[in-house]
Amino acid sequence: MRLIIFGPPGAGKGTQASRISNKYGLLHISTGDMLRASVKEGTELGKLAKSYMDKGELVPDNVVIGIIKERIKKADSKDGFLLDGFPRTIPQAGALDKMLSEEGYKVGTVISIEVDDDEVVKRITGRRVCEKCGAMYHIIFDPPKNSGYCDKCDGKLYQRDDDSEDVVRNRLKVYQNQTAPLKDFYKKTGILKPVCGTGTVEEVFGEIERILTTLSS
Repeated sequence: MRLIIFGPPGAGKGTQASRISNKYGLLHISTGDMLRASVKEGTELGKLAKSYMDKGELVPDNVVIGIIKERIKKADSKDGFLLDGFPRTIPQAGALDKMLSEEGYKVGTVISIEVDDDEVVKRITGRRVCEKCGAMYHIIFDPPKNSGYCDKCDGKLYQRDDDSEDVVRNRLKVYQNQTAPLKDFYKKTGILKPVCGTGTVEEVFGEIERILTTLSS
């Protein structure tokens, strides 16, 4: 299988992608994780990516396409993969189709997790990260026992720059303008599968499982 999962920021793509990867034995390729790793390492790509990410804007197509092209050429992607965070624009989708067709493959299914803007803002602005160990918390859904401090190492918790409300609102605007049109792009090919993302993690995954089971039966 070669799958894509997308939705607005904070829709739970990463959580569901990990579950899909574990359940079906698929390589999980997250562009967000790859870019954040570059930012942390202070590479030239990381510095460039951070300048866009801090403003809630998308990293330029040519940069992201290059990263993905190199990644899916690696041996561990030959048996299938799940893309999380790519494509995000029509040009990226076209580039992906070209990459895969050159290898004799195509995208099988696109899972679109649907969550409204207000819910997204609540989810993202409440996230906190430990400055020492990187553990993640949420002030509403998964608060630490001691407010402001990590349960694991007692490190101070902070809000990432790209999790502030202004940035989140801008990210949603960017998503609607640049990424949402992908729904029409994939809907025309009949592979778009919308999933309601406002239930529990288990409920959302259950809906995804039903879709993938139907496709493989």
